[in-house]
Amino acid sequence: MTIKLFFELVEMKAKTASVLPFLIGLCYSYYRYGTLHLGYVGLYFVAMFIFNMAVDILDNYNDYKHATEEHDYKEKTNIIGREQLSLRLLFWLMTGMIVFSAGLGLWLATQVGWPLFWMGLYCYAVGIFYSSGPKPLSSLPLGEVFSGVTMGIMISLICVYLNAFEAFHWHFFEVLSIVIIALPNTMWIANLMLANNICDLEEDRKNKRYTLVHYIGKKRALSLFVTMNVIALMSIGLSVILNLAPLSVLLSYLIVPFIWQQTKRFLQKQDKQETFICAVKILAVGSTIQVLTYLVGLLIPLF
Repeated sequence: MTIKLFFELVEMKAKTASVLPFLIGLCYSYYRYGTLHLGYVGLYFVAMFIFNMAVDILDNYNDYKHATEEHDYKEKTNIIGREQLSLRLLFWLMTGMIVFSAGLGLWLATQVGWPLFWMGLYCYAVGIFYSSGPKPLSSLPLGEVFSGVTMGIMISLICVYLNAFEAFHWHFFEVLSIVIIALPNTMWIANLMLANNICDLEEDRKNKRYTLVHYIGKKRALSLFVTMNVIALMSIGLSVILNLAPLSVLLSYLIVPFIWQQTKRFLQKQDKQETFICAVKILAVGSTIQVLTYLVGLLIPLF
């Protein structure tokens, strides 16, 4: 297997969905608690990244095995069939990655406390059952919720906990503060899943995958896509109002025209090859700007 094929298999282009929630968690940790445990969060990043790659292999693996014969998805769309990759090799590769990342997570839990174990257990359960089992989460009208919450909120929450476990308290408003900070990523990651399901609606039905779009229809799904973009942008301002982020984060609103442009393009046409990239761009640009403007506020006391 070539590096190029491996990167496609693990969907390397989509890794902003896990890296950026991690980075915003780092920023908030320093802003709110003034502490960073770089050794712990460095190991967490490695474990998170490897598990994320394993989950993407698992998704392709399960999609290939469960695809029906009504169309040419197996032979022409799925990378495993298209490139004739060995299922046995992929099984042991993703199993090794999951075991290795889980080992790192268990060691970290022994160092910082068992709340990390329970948060990690939730993330592993969602990651594995997202495409596995008799009723995979991705084939249900819950995929957007689980992907958004797990990657948008839980990655940031774990990052903050690792950096501030000595001072962290499991109070409602303490957790709610992290949720608000993570809300832009949560909405944009959920929108990534929603856009994917909108584009794949007919193919999903042929594969007996009945996602949220199947139940609410394309028109309402597109309205939901717009609504989640609005919530993401509103939560950025709310984080500043509640003093959860420096004033500089308001500079994120400079990208509103870009987000609106990409949203309009997707509303006009929903196609996996042409316009699905709009949701990817909104996530990548929106989340990156949130992190960069947060960093400006941390580095320049004026903000």
